Amino acid sequence: MVRAVVTYIDRRTGTAPFVRKTLRYLFPDNWSFLLGEVALYCFIVLVATGTYLAFFYQDGTTQVVYHGPYKPLEGQHMTEAYRSVLDISTTVKAGLLIRQTHHWAADVFIAAILLHLIRVFFTGAYRKPRELTYWLGVTMLTVTLLEGYLGYSLADDLLSGMGLAIGYGVALSIPFVGGNLAALLWGGPFPGTHAFFARMYIAHVFLFPLLIATLLVAHLTLVALRHHTQFKQSRRESERKVVGLPTFPAQTPRSLGLAFGVAGVLFLLGGLVQINPIWLWGPYHTYSSTNGAQPDWYLGWLIGGLRLMPHWDFVIGGYTLVPNPFWGGVFYPLAVFGFLYVWPVLEQRVTGDSGYHNLLDRPRDAPWRTAIGAGILTSVVVVFLAGSADRVLVLLNLSYASQIWFYRVAFFVGPLVVAALTYRICNALQAGDRVERDRRLAEREGRAAAGET
Repeated sequence: MVRAVVTYIDRRTGTAPFVRKTLRYLFPDNWSFLLGEVALYCFIVLVATGTYLAFFYQDGTTQVVYHGPYKPLEGQHMTEAYRSVLDISTTVKAGLLIRQTHHWAADVFIAAILLHLIRVFFTGAYRKPRELTYWLGVTMLTVTLLEGYLGYSLADDLLSGMGLAIGYGVALSIPFVGGNLAALLWGGPFPGTHAFFARMYIAHVFLFPLLIATLLVAHLTLVALRHHTQFKQSRRESERKVVGLPTFPAQTPRSLGLAFGVAGVLFLLGGLVQINPIWLWGPYHTYSSTNGAQPDWYLGWLIGGLRLMPHWDFVIGGYTLVPNPFWGGVFYPLAVFGFLYVWPVLEQRVTGDSGYHNLLDRPRDAPWRTAIGAGILTSVVVVFLAGSADRVLVLLNLSYASQIWFYRVAFFVGPLVVAALTYRICNALQAGDRVERDRRLAEREGRAAAGET
C-alpha cells in the first residue's frame, strides 16, 4: 500500500529525486549543532502561545477601574492593556500557564541564538561561503532583541512602563534625529498616544514575527544549500567530503525528540517557575517607579551600559549635540553588533584567506580570533554585570558607586587581560597537540621498525 501511494504521487509530481536527496541529507553528529534547532522549536512555541494570548489581550490605553479576583489591586486605575494581561493571568483558562510559557520561550529563544552565535564565531563557521548565512543569524538576533523588548512592554505594568521611559530617553539622545524619531514612534511626548500602543502591538504580533520567520527560512535554506560545517575528528572529514547522520532514520527521530523535549521543558517552566509577576509590580503611572524589578536578562547589558557611562554630554556653543544616554544605550550596542557584522570581512582581509571552508576550527587553532572574541565577550559580560549593581546593593550591601567604578575599570582592563590569557592558553594547547602528535608518530615508526625486524 505504501509503495502504491508513493508511486502514484511520484508519477504525478516527479518528487522522488527530491525526496531521495532530502532523506540522504547528512547532519553533523555534534551536540553544539542542536542549538539552532532549540532556537527553531522555541520560536514555534512562541508563535503557538502568542496566538493564544492574542485572543484575550487588549492594546487600549483608556483608563479603567479594576474589579477582579486579585483583591490587592481592587479599585485601582489602570489601562485596558494592563487589565487584560491581569485577567489572562487570573481568569482565562490556562492563561497564566500560556503567558509564562510564552515568556520563558522568549528567554530561551534568545539564549539559544546567542550560544549558537558564539559557537559559530569561535569555530570560524562564518567563513566563505557562509558569510550571508552568518549575517542573517546576526540580524535575527537583533530583531529578536527588539521583539522581546516590545513583548514585555505590552503589559503596561510598572516594569514595562519604566522600560519604555528608558527607551524613550535613549531615542531622544540620538544626535540630530532623536527628537523627531521619538515623536514619530510615540506619537508625541512620553508616554505617547493610544496609536503608539496599537503600533507596538501590531509590530510584536505580526511584523517582527513575520520578519523573524523570513530570516529563519532564509537562514535554514542557505544552510541546506551550502550544507553544514563539520568538525575534523578523524581522517574521514575533509573540505570536500561530508560526514554525518542521514535525515532518516537517524536525524528525524532525534530532532523530533528534541522538539518535544524543548516544548515540554518550556511548559514545565511556565507551570512551575514564576516569571514576570505583573500583579506585584502594579499598573504604570508616569509618577511611579520601583527599584525592585529588573528587565529580562537579554536587556541587562543595555541597562549596564547606561549605568557605566559617566555624566558626560558633548556640548558645543551651549547646545548638547550628544546627550549622555547615547553612549551606553546606542553607541555601545551599535559597536558590538557592528563588530559582529564586519568581522568576517575583516578577518578575510587581514589573513588573506579567501578559500572555501567546510571544516571548522577548534578555538585553539585560531588563537587571535579566539583571543579577540573572548575579549569582546568579556566586555559585554562586564557591562551585563554592571546592570545588576542596584540589586547587589540591596542583597549584599555593597556600595553602588564603588561597584560602578570597579566595572568602569574592568570594562577596559578585563578584555585585555582575558584576551592575553586566552591567546597564551591557545598557544600552549597547540604546543601540547604537537608534542602528542610527535609521540604518536614516534610510536608508529617504532612499531614499523619492530615489524621489519
